[in-house]
This record gives sequence, C-alpha cells and structure tokens, in this order.
Amino acid sequence: MEQQQTYQWNGDDYAANSQIQFQWALDLMEKLKPCGDEHLLDIGCGDGKVTAVLARYLPGGRVTGIDSSAEMIALAEKNHGTTATNLSFLLQDAGSLSFVQEFDVVFSNAALHWVIDHRPVLRGIYQALKPEGRVLVQMGGKGNAAPVVRAMETVMKAEQWQEYFTGFTFPYGFYSPKEYTPWLKEAGLTIQSIKLIPKIMVHKTRKRFAGWLRTTWLPYLQRVPPELHDAFLDQVLDTYLGKEYPKSEQVATDMQRLEYLAVRPK
Repeated sequence: MEQQQTYQWNGDDYAANSQIQFQWALDLMEKLKPCGDEHLLDIGCGDGKVTAVLARYLPGGRVTGIDSSAEMIALAEKNHGTTATNLSFLLQDAGSLSFVQEFDVVFSNAALHWVIDHRPVLRGIYQALKPEGRVLVQMGGKGNAAPVVRAMETVMKAEQWQEYFTGFTFPYGFYSPKEYTPWLKEAGLTIQSIKLIPKIMVHKTRKRFAGWLRTTWLPYLQRVPPELHDAFLDQVLDTYLGKEYPKSEQVATDMQRLEYLAVRPK
C-alpha cells in the first residue's frame, strides 16, 4: 500500500479547535442505536473525547480508539485513558488494521478523508468486524470545503509561496458515493446507505476560523517553514474572507460529508 503522509499534530491545539467536529460526531452517534454491550472500534480517534463518549454509550461493552498520530494517542491516554474500564487506545494506522472479527461496530467521524486509498482500509474493516457487524462512517466528501480549497490553491500559487509547493498533490480523499460504492462492495461489505450530506460549518470569529485552518489543514501549512505559518494563514484568510472582513464576525464554510452504513454479511 502507498504510505500515507504523516503530519505533526499539536494535540492540545486540535482539541481547542475541533468542537464542531465533536458535535458532528455526537450527531452521528445517534444513528448507531447501540444495545449497550457491543465491542466498538473508533478509527481516527484523535484526542479521544469522542471515544470516551462512545464508551459511556456502551456500559456493557468495550471501546477501542486508534489513531496513526502518536501525539494524539498520547493526549487521548492522558485525558481519557483512566476514565473508564471499558476504554482503550492504540497507535495504529487505518490502512493496516490488525484485528480479526473482534468488533460488533466500526465507527469513524471526520477522519478517513485523510486517507487517499480506501481499499486497504475497507478490507481491514471487513476483517475487524464480526459477521453481521456494522460500520458507520462520516468524513469529508466530494466538494468538501471547496471555497477553502480554492483559497489555499490561490495562495500557494503566489510567487511568495510557490517554491514550497513544488510537487504538491491534493492531500485528501474527498469521494462521492458513486466512487466509493464499488470499494465497499469489493471489500465484501453490504451497503445499507451511502450519501453526501451538505453541512455548514460556522466559526464564531475570524480567530476561531483561523484556529480550524491551523489545526486541520496541515498538508498545506506544513509545506511552509514554521516561522512563516502565520503569514501564510493570514494570506489564506484574506483571500477567503477579504482583507476588510470584521475580525469579530462569524465565518461560515460550506462542507460536504460522505456518510455510509454497511454490514459484514453472515
């Protein structure tokens, strides 16, 4: 499998700027309708706050959170590792899952769009699920945050920045249901639903919007020397919002989420 690019995550910064993703995860959980005794795998658990809530949903079960970022796993262990006896965290890449028929449910929110090739991920999910186990995923889909992408691309082509983006390729797996459906079937999973869901992400101020850009658009930001991060982000903000945009004004961003529910057959 082609190796995924790794990024240097700042766990505390991400935790402070990911409240919208957290709320979306809570919304997605409502669709699980658990019995309470399932063994659940949370792929891309990040700082662990979503995984900890899932553990409370399943008092008679077990929840395992995995992430490919050692920084995130360390933060999850620090903040939530001792909060519940049915909760654990592991450093593991989504494209190399090692579990065999261990889980009743696989869950993932706002994580798998960091992976370009989803076929190894889906094979691993199939292998990790028990027969009749379910997988519920929501992630960035085709057209996700398109205005932000356009602003990033405009700035990175500017003379001041273009040297840092030589050989740069689009870093996210934003797919449509039409593209994704064959991969689910190829993995042996039976699709119950798959759709693109439009959402609007609202940040209360320009500063909050900047925090989200800083912590979740790392593939662009980390091409630039650290001492130039603020200058690069300022140009992206000015391109997206306009230089005169009030700093106290809320910022809305159009998003597209790919969501699917599938089952491993008996």
